[in-house]
Amino acid sequence: MPIEPVIPSSQQAIYDNMHFAPAVRSGDMIYLSGVIAGLEKGQSGTPEEYAAASHRAFKQIDEVLKEAGATMADIVSITSYHIGLRNHLGPLVGVKDEYIPAPYPAWTVIGVSELFDPLGFVEIQVIAEAVR
Repeated sequence: MPIEPVIPSSQQAIYDNMHFAPAVRSGDMIYLSGVIAGLEKGQSGTPEEYAAASHRAFKQIDEVLKEAGATMADIVSITSYHIGLRNHLGPLVGVKDEYIPAPYPAWTVIGVSELFDPLGFVEIQVIAEAVR
């Protein structure tokens, strides 16, 4: 089955400059590239700062899913890659629960040493299934 790039207009520059799609669709399956939640320069990593950055990431995920004709309820699997996992998992889970309804998807949580964005603390990758 051929893949179709999913590119919201706000993320066209990613596709043009970095040469990867924010997501691809193959049939009913939608595979999102990782979305990084990161602190802003000068932030120390308070629970509120982690939550705000997590909201930005989940809004970006939601935007890509909508462009693909899906919703957060269509997510079947999440894989997340964390730096300093114990510092931000609580705020991240709280934010995730605001965006992703039950029945909850599968979720794999992995600790790593670094991400592409030096201010990033988690990269979130999702797979969704949405029947056209």
